[in-house]
Amino acid sequence: MDLSSSINRYIDHSVLKPYLTYKDVEKACYDAIEYKFFAVCVNPFFVKKAYEILKNTDVKICSVVGFPLGENTLKTKLVEATTSVNEGAEELDIVWNIGAFKSKDYTYVEEEIKTIVCYTQGAVHKIIVETAYLTEEEKKLAVEIVKNSGAEFIKTSTGFAPKGADIKDVKLFKELSKNKIKVKAAGGIRNYKQAIEMIKAGADRIGTSSSLDIIRRK
Repeated sequence: MDLSSSINRYIDHSVLKPYLTYKDVEKACYDAIEYKFFAVCVNPFFVKKAYEILKNTDVKICSVVGFPLGENTLKTKLVEATTSVNEGAEELDIVWNIGAFKSKDYTYVEEEIKTIVCYTQGAVHKIIVETAYLTEEEKKLAVEIVKNSGAEFIKTSTGFAPKGADIKDVKLFKELSKNKIKVKAAGGIRNYKQAIEMIKAGADRIGTSSSLDIIRRK
């Protein structure tokens, strides 16, 4: 099967804007079923709603944790993560503590991720490092921290920063990961061409709210 016909299985259909309604989330779930997206990514409040629709389908439910800033306390993140898993989420997109990382408190950042991973075993963990705020050296260090944490993915962006996914960052993450973790590209991926480029660069998953445009090759 070629990439163009299987691109739907790379897509995490993001439903994260703050003004979305119950009906918006419901529509997103039904769209995900129709187009066979890999997952629907929602805020914790909507996990139950998504589970009602997706529980007997192949579409995974992903909940965000610490979204979008990452600077909640560990206790708060643990409550979000464990509650989401208990309510049906199979994957977690976790915003790490960007402020702690920029403060060079790398031990805290790694231990925070390890703790969340420990309390939510069985879920897939994607760590959002928010590349817009990182230097090249910090991006390299980010990969090492995520690899050491037990998480399965490193993710580029929340989509709320000044810049989202970048081809160079995806290639860098893929190279440095050495197949020990996967790469999720997210932030600003709005059309088919961009999505294909990210996958060819090494992205194992695409996070986007423009899933329908991508699948329709717009």
